[in-house]
Amino acid sequence: MMTTDLKPLQKRLLSIDVFRAITMLLMIFVNDVSGVKNIPEWIEHVKADEDGLGFADIIFPAFLFIVGLSLPLAIKNRIRKGDSMVKIFLYILVRSFALIVMGFFHVNSESYSSASLLPYSVWMILLTISFFLIWLDYPDTMSKSMRYALMNAGVILLLFLAWLYKGGSPEAPQGLRPYWWGILGIIGWSYLVCAILYALIKDRLTLLSIIFIAFLSINILNHLHLMPFEIWVIGDASSVSLVMAGIVISRLFSILSSLKNHSRMWAIFTSLGILMILLGIFVRPLTEGISKIHSTPAWVSICIGISILVFELVIYVVDIKGKPDWFKFIRPGGTSTLTCYLIPYFLYSLLAVIGFKYPDFLTYGWPGIIKSFAIAFFVIWLAGLLERRKVRLRV
Repeated sequence: MMTTDLKPLQKRLLSIDVFRAITMLLMIFVNDVSGVKNIPEWIEHVKADEDGLGFADIIFPAFLFIVGLSLPLAIKNRIRKGDSMVKIFLYILVRSFALIVMGFFHVNSESYSSASLLPYSVWMILLTISFFLIWLDYPDTMSKSMRYALMNAGVILLLFLAWLYKGGSPEAPQGLRPYWWGILGIIGWSYLVCAILYALIKDRLTLLSIIFIAFLSINILNHLHLMPFEIWVIGDASSVSLVMAGIVISRLFSILSSLKNHSRMWAIFTSLGILMILLGIFVRPLTEGISKIHSTPAWVSICIGISILVFELVIYVVDIKGKPDWFKFIRPGGTSTLTCYLIPYFLYSLLAVIGFKYPDFLTYGWPGIIKSFAIAFFVIWLAGLLERRKVRLRV
């Protein structure tokens, strides 16, 4: 008979992997479906000048929340292995740097100029290859000389692409510059701040909660125009609020699962989720409405609340009911997440190079939506195929 007790650490990691896999699938979907015309408005991002929340607006904050969920487990695993604080801080810096660099190049790709020597699609294919060469999870069986040769080749290729890059207009081309940090860059900076704080504070739930409240307060004060400046690195504190919320919930999960009191867990998580949504509704008219583009407090709070409730549901399905196989097909989205994220950049560029275009009926309405879901599942399947062949990025 299947026990209803919450499982040990390995299962809790699986719950987070499943949540991450679902989010990755939906992230690929919403990125692809943004190019489809005549789809229901609720699927898309709400425009910058509008007050509202589309389905696409909750995906990235959920991913930041998941970064927070998994962060304590990763740091504690390193502590168990005997890593010193110096090694842990170096690990945090290296991971953050990798994400920031990739985000920086992706942001600049949005301003790629036709004045560049290489066509955009070719440049993007080579850029993705350089990322794989530098940050591939090379097998232990590979010799160090071969590993370093491939990594150095990736670095040289990346520097060459940076030298070739021209952005802006053909009449006034310009080099690489930090317009903003992009999805990966935002994750990198938020991870850097929250991981350092967690490494210093560790499992002190009260202090972690105080820091979360402080970040959320900064976000609110910023959008009330009571703090007419942004703090270096954390900006308006929206992203670090989402990551720190995940850290707090991860710690709560650890405490409550050890007590094996399901009723208390459901009550606390449900209450916190609803409370965050109500907070978002309360501050909505005071702080520029709900806007992902402007990272308003209402958007941050509501997305935290939704993420808590969804994570609670995943715990129930995976840990309590023992149904991880329901998500088996999308599992690579949770274990090879960065690979999944980068594959579309390579795939779309490759299709552009060979001149492939979808039939018109797949660029409109529900056929286009189905096509976007198919692309998302295909990308995750491809990441799984690469993972089985020991090809995956790891930072």
